Amino acid sequence: MRATVEEQVGQVLKADPVTKGLMPGLATRLYTEDGGTVFLKAVSTASPAASLYERERRAGAVLPPGLPAPRLRWSGEVDGWIVLLHEYVDGRDADLSPGSPDVPLVLDTLAVLNEALTPCPGDVPDVAANIAGLQAKAARLLAFPTEDLPHRAMYQTALDKLSPDALNGDTLLHYDLHSGNFRIDDNRPYVIDWAFAVRGATWVDAALLAPRFIEAGHSPEQAEALLDRVPAWRSAPADAVTALAALWTLFRLYKAWFGSAEGRAFRARAAEAGRAWVHHRSA
Repeated sequence: MRATVEEQVGQVLKADPVTKGLMPGLATRLYTEDGGTVFLKAVSTASPAASLYERERRAGAVLPPGLPAPRLRWSGEVDGWIVLLHEYVDGRDADLSPGSPDVPLVLDTLAVLNEALTPCPGDVPDVAANIAGLQAKAARLLAFPTEDLPHRAMYQTALDKLSPDALNGDTLLHYDLHSGNFRIDDNRPYVIDWAFAVRGATWVDAALLAPRFIEAGHSPEQAEALLDRVPAWRSAPADAVTALAALWTLFRLYKAWFGSAEGRAFRARAAEAGRAWVHHRSA
């Protein structure tokens, strides 16, 4: 793998592992002999995460030039590994808390993505590929006795109103936008990690930002008011948004109860933000 990578970027002088994030595999910043840096991601083709790396590879190959996202410089399979080489984006995670100057930058970047990625420029799975996983976890929780699942009736009512086609559309969606997937470098946001990219309704990415704003300290009302800055959000169908909020929340709740121990606390915080949002929309 090293020999193949060096054919693409030149001699690698140093590699700094990147330990943040939940995705399995290798992630490292490479320093090359020409003074540049490259971000390398790689995973075994036998890994359960291989399909997500393939999806990021497909999305990276079709993201238009000039989009606020790191360019995919090269990708391929090398000796049983899927390897992705991206431009390295320095900077920090976006701050989504109330009053942060990052908030309007993030919202304006989302509007740019919506416009540039409609119609969908490449071959990625439909949004149903991601929603199916949420629905499976939601169904398992909803099978619990009512007394074991707080707010069960609220979630079930929201999900009963979900139309099968409500999330379909022709926009390339990132689908996993949160503070860690917005990198702020010199006051410019870049969107990283397209492993969950799908084709779907334009408003979906905006909707999935709402619980992230709530988790960062905004009220549900404030989060939705912020999203009015994004044109696609204004036309989002109300029942579909509420159902998606319920699915998103139940998935986080499932992970908080049954997921890996190191992730349970932050999943629980996310689930609480989602619950507050669903409650607001169901009142």
